[in-house]
Amino acid sequence: MLFLGILLLLATYSTRLASRFGIPGLIVFLGLGMLFGSDGLNLVYFDDPILAQKIAEAALLIILFEGGFTTSRSLFQMTVGPASFLATVGIVLTAVILGFLSHLVLGVDLKIAMLIGAITSSTDAAAVFAIMRAKKLSPKTAATLEIESASNDPMAIILTVAIIALIQGDITTPASFVATLTWQILIGAVIGVIIGKIGPILFNRAKLEASAFYYVLILGLAALTFGLAELIKANGFIAVFVAGYFIGNAEFVYKQGISRFLEGVSTFVHVVLFLMLGLLVFPSQLIYSWKEGVVIALLLMFIARPLTVFLSTVFWDFTLKEKLFLCWGGVKGAVPIVLATYPTVAGLEVGHFIFNTVFFVVLLSTLIQGSSLYWVANKLGLLIGERQTKSYYLELIATEKTDYALLEYEIREDSYLVGSKLGKLAFPANSLITAIVRNNSIIAPRGGTAIQGGDTLFILVKHEDQNHLLEKLDADKDSFAPDTLS
Repeated sequence: MLFLGILLLLATYSTRLASRFGIPGLIVFLGLGMLFGSDGLNLVYFDDPILAQKIAEAALLIILFEGGFTTSRSLFQMTVGPASFLATVGIVLTAVILGFLSHLVLGVDLKIAMLIGAITSSTDAAAVFAIMRAKKLSPKTAATLEIESASNDPMAIILTVAIIALIQGDITTPASFVATLTWQILIGAVIGVIIGKIGPILFNRAKLEASAFYYVLILGLAALTFGLAELIKANGFIAVFVAGYFIGNAEFVYKQGISRFLEGVSTFVHVVLFLMLGLLVFPSQLIYSWKEGVVIALLLMFIARPLTVFLSTVFWDFTLKEKLFLCWGGVKGAVPIVLATYPTVAGLEVGHFIFNTVFFVVLLSTLIQGSSLYWVANKLGLLIGERQTKSYYLELIATEKTDYALLEYEIREDSYLVGSKLGKLAFPANSLITAIVRNNSIIAPRGGTAIQGGDTLFILVKHEDQNHLLEKLDADKDSFAPDTLS
């Protein structure tokens, strides 16, 4: 517990240093794990891939559920075609292309090469989301990369497990291979949809005495979804992602609190996962696989990923620059390292070779692609600005159904509202400005408070009045005449 506490504190504060130097957090967390591990300071000895896989699966359950929960329907619909294609067919293309190239260039057995291709096929949602939160990119390109990164892990997991079964002889024909994949994907998605539809109903009818039990309920739903899918040999990771997506895009009591809770838990398990994987790595063993790791990483970054992107986006209207950015955005992360433990747990003799090779691939991808993604976006002309970091968040957290919402509205510098006093504005009945954020400070609104450019207004308003109010806020200078909203 002492070392765990020290590791978590170091990981937390190291993110500021990593951000300053443009180093992805994954590298720092892995490095801390390796430093504290057997080949480093030897403070924590950890060499149990079976336990690591169990912990990693529990962590991925939370990470993928939260990924689905935070995927907005509007963002998904914006690029559902290319993003979904990249997250499914693109995974298979990456595995096949990289597998054949590794077999031809390095002489790796074809099935083992395909397995390495499947393990390293998914992109890292955490790295991509961190970049998108800090920078404004071309909306279509950013949305495509975000949705792909959030949704492609389940397919990589399914493909990895299926290829291991193929190597072990559990799958003997192409037909059974396809049937296994189809069953896991379709039935996993069906379970996710069912729980995703039931979940909001349970929340709205629960009427729990303590608000903290809503957190227990959401974790219970995630675990139930995964368990049901696995029970009938479907894929639990697809199920939890789909369930999270449907629950996150529904309206139910205490949703804002649940959203913050899931974000916190997901961040925690991310850090723990990276630290654990760092502890599992023995640097002294990496020297036996570094050449294969470097070659496969280069083949993946400069041939397999670009071919996959160009083939997967052929039916959609992307410019050459947008496609190039999608190629470079295939940053690898925790999931490939987690999947790299599967061959060892399955008893494959080449398990340690695969783990060390994949570790090098992820390390190079994160260092080269992750740290240069800003620069590439800027050079391609896709970087359109910085995202402003908010100093304050105000939320309406309700444990019962409510007719009200807390609307956040930012006043433009050229808005006709600048200079207007709050007491002179005729807002809809039963609505109220509850707070103003100005120059990183909260101001208590008064009738005589004058609005300034750059102010952020938090307005308590009925659900049915939201769109009407937004139209008036964005309209001409006569919008708030006393008789317009009374």
